[in-house]
Amino acid sequence: MAENKQIPSQLDLDAKWDACLDITVRRVVYSSLSGALGGLLFFRSPMTRWASLALGAGVGIGSAYTECSYKFGGPPPKFTPPEVSQSPASELEVARDQFV
Repeated sequence: MAENKQIPSQLDLDAKWDACLDITVRRVVYSSLSGALGGLLFFRSPMTRWASLALGAGVGIGSAYTECSYKFGGPPPKFTPPEVSQSPASELEVARDQFV
């Protein structure tokens, strides 16, 4: 008798890789097409049209990378600034007193 074991979705790397590949292909293609369309509409020079297409592809790759990093590692940590012990005005007073 074979048992039907299910892998939890948090540990199932195949599904995560498939989702990331799908997201990456879609976003790169769609943003490259929009960059090419924008290049055709707004630029005359072939060099600037290629640059527009490359910019669109870069935006798609960056967006897909961000989404995949969320899928694999969770959201990035929230950084809070360190607490300030003195107000800026009191720091100026201390600095002024040192030079007087």
